[in-house]
Amino acid sequence: MTDSTRWLWMAGLFLLGWLLYLLHPILSPFLIGILLAYLGDPLVDRLERHRLSRTGGVVVVFALFALVLLILLLVLVPMLGRQLVRLYQLAPEMLDWLQGTALPWTQSHLGLQDVLQLDQLKQVFTENIGKTTDVLKLVLAQATSSSLAFLAWLGNLLLIPVVSFYLMRDWDLLVERMRRLLPRQREGLVVKLTSECHEVLGAFLRGQLLVMLALSVIYASGLMLVGLELGLLIGLLAGLASIVPYMGFIVGIGAALTAALFQFGLDPYPLLGIGVVFMIGQMLEGMVLTPMLVGDRIGLHPVAVIFAILAGGQLFGFTGVLLALPVAAVIMVLLRHAHDLYKLSGLYGESNSGSDEPPSPA
Repeated sequence: MTDSTRWLWMAGLFLLGWLLYLLHPILSPFLIGILLAYLGDPLVDRLERHRLSRTGGVVVVFALFALVLLILLLVLVPMLGRQLVRLYQLAPEMLDWLQGTALPWTQSHLGLQDVLQLDQLKQVFTENIGKTTDVLKLVLAQATSSSLAFLAWLGNLLLIPVVSFYLMRDWDLLVERMRRLLPRQREGLVVKLTSECHEVLGAFLRGQLLVMLALSVIYASGLMLVGLELGLLIGLLAGLASIVPYMGFIVGIGAALTAALFQFGLDPYPLLGIGVVFMIGQMLEGMVLTPMLVGDRIGLHPVAVIFAILAGGQLFGFTGVLLALPVAAVIMVLLRHAHDLYKLSGLYGESNSGSDEPPSPA
């Protein structure tokens, strides 16, 4: 590659990044559509192998997605809304318990000083409890305050299924056309790197998201069976936090034990039940869910996941969150390839004089 060609590629990449930065406010529906098409393409391919047409397979997958969304809207969202309102109503009582029971116990047994002033925080919750039933009205008022903004939001919402449908239907065709545009000399390398990126994203998106969904169901069902009043909310929170290994267990069992101490006091049976629920969840994740859904494929490192999501949100908002994991996967694959090239380079050979053995003492 000549210097002029290299500079041309760098200029093209810079221009592409600049355009993405300028257009990121309108990219969200397209990125969500690409994500849904990527997740649904294996299902459509499997239906095609059963002699169903591509369009028919896309319709079936869309019907499945619509059914899941309908269940969420009609069943899960109202239940979560009630638990959120209940949590908001219980907040002053929890602060009373913390100030009257938990803090005095820690001060008497651990010698800690009273550094928390909870009266003002309790007053804020108490004054606003009566407004919790008007949350939906407030959200609707804010959403409809500007007719232009509301129409733009509605247009983006309606654009997602349209983009998803056409991308899912033409996914294989688009991939093949992009492959034909690759430089012939670099096709093998680009296809190899793209396959590695696909493996990482597939392991994380399709595998880890299914693990998170399964853990959410296990934790929420178990905590509700134990009788925890906020079991559904805490179970879903623990499942979502499982995007980072062990974080879901730590966050979930901490929140569940705190809620159980407030609800049941020092009754050991609910506390024991909560421990059993999370122990079962961890055993199923380690022995069944992760081996079956993720397998031996290499996913993103937990620290990379946290940093990518936070950095994407800081730089580009919600659009950056959607782009964070794919970009992190590509960067990780490129760094791995760069590491292999470095190990084969003369620079690495000079650093250890061509031998892995340490020099012998004189």
